[in-house]
Amino acid sequence: MAWAATNSLGDTIGVGTPLKAKRMLEAVSRDIPMNNLAAHFHDTYGQAIGNLYAVLEEGIAVIDASVAGLGGCPYARGASGNVATEDVLYLLQGLGIETGINLQDLINTGDWITHQLKRANGSKVALALGAQHEQE
Repeated sequence: MAWAATNSLGDTIGVGTPLKAKRMLEAVSRDIPMNNLAAHFHDTYGQAIGNLYAVLEEGIAVIDASVAGLGGCPYARGASGNVATEDVLYLLQGLGIETGINLQDLINTGDWITHQLKRANGSKVALALGAQHEQE
């Protein structure tokens, strides 16, 4: 399936909120069709999943994310990485949206790459499920 999205709207410093995300989408979608838009949010203030949920409600179908929340913003000191793909997948599964992606395989990949890079895993879902498996 080919996606038509060519314009990724986002908050690369991670300071947005769901209402601001909806207003940004509303303004841009006046001139650019919704199926040409994607969402890209960083999680500096923990708002990325809320922002994504807000724009999903408005019709966005393409989301940028990175395994384990890797990435960052070179021009915004203190900005965290991208929203973690694992966290987005958990949200989508909770909404009943089928992606064809195996969450555990994705968590394992994120765990592997963060160990290789000697970085902390930025996925809340991976951390929660990791803690859950340690207790079992």
